[in-house]
Amino acid sequence: MRKVFLRWTTVMVCVGWLATLAAPVQAEEKKVILKVPTAFSTNLPTLGDSLTFFKDYVEKASGGTIEVKIFEPGKLIPPFEILDAVSSGKVNAGYWASGYATGKIKASELFTAIPFGQSLPYYLGWIYFGNGGKLYQEMYESAGYNVKVFPFCFLAPETAGWFRKEIRTPEDLKGLNIRFFGLGGKVLSKLGASVTTIPGGEIFPALEKGALDATEFSVPAIDTKLGFQKVAKYNYFPSWHQPATHLELLVNKDTWNAMSPQQQALLELATRAVNLYSLVKSHAEQGPIVKENIEKFGTQNKTWSPEMLELFRKTWNQVVEEEAQSDAFFKKVWEDYKAYMASCNPYECVAHLPHTPCK
Repeated sequence: MRKVFLRWTTVMVCVGWLATLAAPVQAEEKKVILKVPTAFSTNLPTLGDSLTFFKDYVEKASGGTIEVKIFEPGKLIPPFEILDAVSSGKVNAGYWASGYATGKIKASELFTAIPFGQSLPYYLGWIYFGNGGKLYQEMYESAGYNVKVFPFCFLAPETAGWFRKEIRTPEDLKGLNIRFFGLGGKVLSKLGASVTTIPGGEIFPALEKGALDATEFSVPAIDTKLGFQKVAKYNYFPSWHQPATHLELLVNKDTWNAMSPQQQALLELATRAVNLYSLVKSHAEQGPIVKENIEKFGTQNKTWSPEMLELFRKTWNQVVEEEAQSDAFFKKVWEDYKAYMASCNPYECVAHLPHTPCK
């Protein structure tokens, strides 16, 4: 018994010694409270719950040294004012779409969605293994914003819009009141549509009252949560305007610099975990929703004709060249992305099976 006692005594002494050595490391970990206003309700599938997934992941993995407080859209900061609020330190973090800053930073739209761009794995490759991530941070710094940007939530290809009436020809787009995001919206505007961008929570009332004839917002699971299928019968595909959609997490630079290396590393890992979570979940949950919309609401899924898609592509090529000519940094990002696409093409054009036929 004496030998056993001595062994356990030795073990406890060693544990205590190790704990003493670890104490200075723990002491360096000052608690950080991230106040995160979001542009997207957390009850929305993937788009919203990616943030709650992030909160749970970070708080558990940090052992309590990082706390994440989420503020629903408009509760603390209006959705379109999140960048300015994070940069100024009014809040120290925020979740939104970079493209909402297009009025101040033209290139920001390229970091949310690129019409006729590559699918998500390739887009992610540009961010993490091409120059995309470096240009992303440079964009905000060169515009004078005091933020650290993280690629955050990635969504499956979006629907190309919910319409009250069928669109058969380019003439049907002229004068159409439509909510449409970003660069895709500029394409439709050039084709004669009256385009507006409003936050997700305001879209259904506008559709219901007839202020909008059509809208796009996100993937079917999210759009259905917002009720679009109740007032717009025609849902168009494929996602020419947003084959890959990306949302971002912003952290105030001063907050970021005050974090310990361990806390910084944890945030980096947590955002990458959200990347995977959102990419996979947003693909997995669409099929049942599309089926339900057909059976329960009589939704008619429409495929853009080859002629309409070619018109969108041709008009997009005009729009992107005009944008590049009007802004040097937009041109810098666009040229880099084009070069990346070209580098992927030799593999991309031969590696993939044809699309699964619809049943």
